[in-house]
Amino acid sequence: MNTQTISIEFPSDILLTLNESEEELGHQLKVLFAAKLYLQQKVTIGKAAQIAGLKKFEFENWLAENEIPISFLSYDDILKDAEKLF
Repeated sequence: MNTQTISIEFPSDILLTLNESEEELGHQLKVLFAAKLYLQQKVTIGKAAQIAGLKKFEFENWLAENEIPISFLSYDDILKDAEKLF
């Protein structure tokens, strides 16, 4: 997979304030960015997991832990799909 690097500037004491390493903060930002893109329905859950650097199952668990839906199907969508099965 080809990757792109993006630089973000923060106050110089942010890592000390958060008591995190640059790597930990970078990972958190990637996961949050992926979740935001997924919530905006700009990427699929699989692509969001890839952006986050997680397996799909891990990303779905992260979403669930943060009370973010893993599907955007409406009740009517589910009923229509169920009708097709019978």
